[in-house]
Amino acid sequence: MKILYPVLLFAAAWPAASSAAEPAPSPLLGTWAVDTSRLTMPPAARPKSVTITYGEAGGDQWSTRVEVVLPDGNKVEALSTYTPDGTPTPVTGNLEADVAATRLPEPGVMVTALALKGVPGSMRTYTVSADGQAMTETVVFFTREGTPGMRTNHFTRVK
Repeated sequence: MKILYPVLLFAAAWPAASSAAEPAPSPLLGTWAVDTSRLTMPPAARPKSVTITYGEAGGDQWSTRVEVVLPDGNKVEALSTYTPDGTPTPVTGNLEADVAATRLPEPGVMVTALALKGVPGSMRTYTVSADGQAMTETVVFFTREGTPGMRTNHFTRVK
């Protein structure tokens, strides 16, 4: 009987220990659609749609796919695969950037810095809501005159 108790205790604790060892998937993963009605630009200039898809690309790498349907119906697609540790990585197809550095400082938060042709662009912080169904993007940028500015974009989870 003395040996049975430790064996039962170990058997009962083992599934809990093994499930705790696996990290939960990031709430950022999935596809997100921007609420174009809330964009801070004239309605005629707004894109018809913007979706961002974050995925795991194997190993410690992530992928980002941004699809923008412009007001005239043309599509623009930006793609990147990166390790989210702040290392600069090429971006293809983006109107605003050809390189990005991305970091995940905590679950549900992503920070990305963009540059185009060696010129710093914007800094973006993505934050997922507690229920995992909404995401905000805070964009920090500089005007041509060098004045800092910010805007917030609102996304909902598509899948």
